[in-house]
Amino acid sequence: MLACVVLAALSGIARAQELSSRGVPLDGIAAIVNDGIVLRSALDQQVATVTQRFEQQGQALPPRNLLRQQVLERLVTQEIQVQRAARLGIKVTDEALNETLADIAKRNGIQFADLPATLESQGINYARYREEVRQELTLNLLRQRDVYSRIYISPREIEQCSERRKSSPEQDMEYELAHILVSVPASATPEQSEERAVRAQGIYDRASRGEDFAQLAAAYSDAGTALDGGSLGWRRVNQLPSFAAEAIVRMQPGDVTEPIRTPSGLHIFKLRDRRSATSNAMVAQVHVRHILMETTEIEDDDTIRQKLLQFRELILKGDDFTAIASVNSDDPGSAANGGDLGWVGPGTFVPAFEQVVDSLEIDEISQPFKTQFGWHLVQLLGRRTYDATEDVIRNRCVAQLRESRAEEETEIWMRRLRDEAFVEYRL
Repeated sequence: MLACVVLAALSGIARAQELSSRGVPLDGIAAIVNDGIVLRSALDQQVATVTQRFEQQGQALPPRNLLRQQVLERLVTQEIQVQRAARLGIKVTDEALNETLADIAKRNGIQFADLPATLESQGINYARYREEVRQELTLNLLRQRDVYSRIYISPREIEQCSERRKSSPEQDMEYELAHILVSVPASATPEQSEERAVRAQGIYDRASRGEDFAQLAAAYSDAGTALDGGSLGWRRVNQLPSFAAEAIVRMQPGDVTEPIRTPSGLHIFKLRDRRSATSNAMVAQVHVRHILMETTEIEDDDTIRQKLLQFRELILKGDDFTAIASVNSDDPGSAANGGDLGWVGPGTFVPAFEQVVDSLEIDEISQPFKTQFGWHLVQLLGRRTYDATEDVIRNRCVAQLRESRAEEETEIWMRRLRDEAFVEYRL
């Protein structure tokens, strides 16, 4: 471990020297992070962005030196994660990025093509915005790989969660939370642990007296949400951090928990609000089967289309769809079942496939059509309105159990990455 840190330090210093030789002044560097850097210009820009957001939300700003320190630590942590993602080959394609940006534009009631002009009118550089979104998507993929994918939820836990939800309607309550973390390093001495405990108690005392929680979080929290005022958003019961859930469900809006100790440190939560999240689980489903054929160097689009037309004629004359699909379909997931895709709900298929299915009558067989997966021949076998409550409950339980552990696991993961990195501050 020491050798790795020394190598990273030498690499970081070499990087700084290289930049200096190319005309980048060293006083423009806020921090050296392994073999990368955080520039003061990036720090100044982020401080300005955070300051603007606090002012827009009507929140009091923490002291400028503390705010600057928090922003720099966030940028350092991001740089460490970006470097790890690069080492692992995690990338976000332009196509995936454009899909996300199109969704952002849609949620804001504008066309994707109008997004650059809209951002520019607000003083936001579109090219820089694209790269910021790409970075956020990349770091989300990294966290999925390093944290979420490693959280195991047992079948027994899912069953217990399902039973609790059925017997306790209050399980569908949602809680709006804010959070402050005072981290305690794993290698902390008793004196350091005591100092952190005193700091956490002081923050709790100030929050309990009504001091602005968002300002306290921005100034003193070690969590990744510090510059968002500690906001965790709305959480269902089983999405609450498992170590704090019992205390939070008993709280009233405005209440603050006493510091709660975990392996990552001391946590303080504020309940901002609570609401019911009951929803209807009735869904429209279709039962379909299909034959998928892919083009090859030998068989082009026209050849595949003609083959599917021939299969369609044979089926209409009485041949067995199942037998033809079993022998000819290129879909490994359904060919063994005669092309049967079972009962599925909205959004299961790609839009082009779903549009054709929606146009069919019961037992009707489509004309051949093409999607990104190849050429299809599809038959609609039935439609129904299905009570998916049981499925929805189980899926929610899996997501919520994973989410309840993700907060703590993510903080531990980020702290480990930070401890293993070489960081030299230049402020």
